[in-house]
Amino acid sequence: MRSDIVKKGVPAAPNRSLLYALGYTKEELERPLIGVVCSYNEIVPGHMNLDKISEAVKAGIRAAGGTPVEFPAIAVCDGIAMGHTGMKYSLVTRDIIADSTEAMAMAHQFDGLVMIPNCDKNVPGLLMAAARVNVPTIFVSGGPMMAGVMNDGSRTCLSHMFEAVGAYYAGKLDEEGVEEYENNACPTCGSCSGMYTANSMNCLTEAIGMALRGNGTIPAVYSARLRLAKHAGMKIMELVEKNICPRDIMTEAAFRNAETVDMALGCSTNTMLHLPAIAHECGVKLSFDASNEISDNTPNLCHLAPAGNTYMEDLERAGGVYAVMKELTKKGLLDTSLITCTGKTIAENLEGVINRNHDIIRPIEDPYTKTGGIAVLKGNLAPDGCVVKQAAVASEMMVHEGPARVFDSEEDCISAIYAGKIVAGDVVIIRYEGPKGGPGMREMLNPTSAIAGMGLDKEVALITDGRFSGATRGASIGHVSPEAASGGNIGLVREGDIIAIDIPNHAISMKVSDEELAARRAAWVCPEPKVKTGYLARYAKMVSSADKGAILEV
Repeated sequence: MRSDIVKKGVPAAPNRSLLYALGYTKEELERPLIGVVCSYNEIVPGHMNLDKISEAVKAGIRAAGGTPVEFPAIAVCDGIAMGHTGMKYSLVTRDIIADSTEAMAMAHQFDGLVMIPNCDKNVPGLLMAAARVNVPTIFVSGGPMMAGVMNDGSRTCLSHMFEAVGAYYAGKLDEEGVEEYENNACPTCGSCSGMYTANSMNCLTEAIGMALRGNGTIPAVYSARLRLAKHAGMKIMELVEKNICPRDIMTEAAFRNAETVDMALGCSTNTMLHLPAIAHECGVKLSFDASNEISDNTPNLCHLAPAGNTYMEDLERAGGVYAVMKELTKKGLLDTSLITCTGKTIAENLEGVINRNHDIIRPIEDPYTKTGGIAVLKGNLAPDGCVVKQAAVASEMMVHEGPARVFDSEEDCISAIYAGKIVAGDVVIIRYEGPKGGPGMREMLNPTSAIAGMGLDKEVALITDGRFSGATRGASIGHVSPEAASGGNIGLVREGDIIAIDIPNHAISMKVSDEELAARRAAWVCPEPKVKTGYLARYAKMVSSADKGAILEV
């Protein structure tokens, strides 16, 4: 066993003495040591139940003959961090999580790992760590939140809550109405109830083969979630015995499968940051161009919130991620020969799986659209690409031209929106919010929700070198690369420039001549960094552009 170096023989006697100090018995140390990476904390609703998940995982490990050893990973609640300087610290935690987990796993030489994440950066951070450490690993998340119910019986969720604020500033909702959303939008623990980033990533852990069936969809409050955790604890022992490791599972073909499922589900645009970063740790390169190829050939089968009015609990009842994958196999869109954390192939995992609700998961012969949920656009505004969740864009905005309304920060933009200065036809530009320029590439959920809440989501587009929450809907185009702080053309846009967006043809441009752009570039001066000390300053010096996954470059 890998852990023998700290457990066996006279040279390991000092190590054993410290393990005995922890209360472990000789009998426990004769078994494989399984690290249980638990992201429990008391500030993230998606993580408040992870202590229960961890106990269930540990029970499963013990039942299958292993010795569990728990240690923590951090997590940020993007919703609580939204709209202020705290959001600068969200994406950057992905690398802290990966680094610290790698350090703990390597320092203590565990034989296997069970990762217990739930929310946005926690899942990809732990997947990155799993790839680096490359010992047998399985994931089991905390599960999604249930949808809320309003006083009139209609269902609601966090994206409605943010949009309610925009409706208030537009005079469409009073304070009592806002309070009703406030009290109903988030009724249980769990990752927020739509196909937002956390749920997108937890679903993709199933698609890529690193989690058992139901990981992405079984609600946090269901007892089935605890049973899943116990089974994950048992299954890690089988993976250790067979020495099936993350890089055996997360191959280039597996990432292609994950992107295909991503397009069918209509996942968050943040997956376009996280999948390349995880792939990078596996020695696999994912390109924006390949994403468009996959999207062009993958029907969109699901319209969960914010794209529609269905939620994760509905997807679970319809058959979950496996039912979506089963539909995709009907047209040969997945490589089903790949090994997974079940110890079986995808084909074996999908035996007997059925789509139980064709309203929730459209049959592949009758999709919402013939192309996938995400598109990559390129042009002189984004030479290296930018990303839009096209499944959540109104048909009226798939092709749009309008004058640029330019802001150098999220705060300036949101003030203008609330003051009624953004009107139908405008194209809002928020720049210097990218990985370097932010630093930290903040999510722009407040501006997009304000636009939607004011009823302008079918008339106004928003473009940024920052990113969006999975809860964002509308013509919201992010990850513009190169970003403004790196000299990208988005930094050269001027108020009133005409911006042309053509999502079906993957194009985005500003109608400014090459000569004029050259003149503006000659006069452009890079602004002073917004943050000059601490972790964010170090992060800004090392982080890559968004099209590469905002990875830290050594």
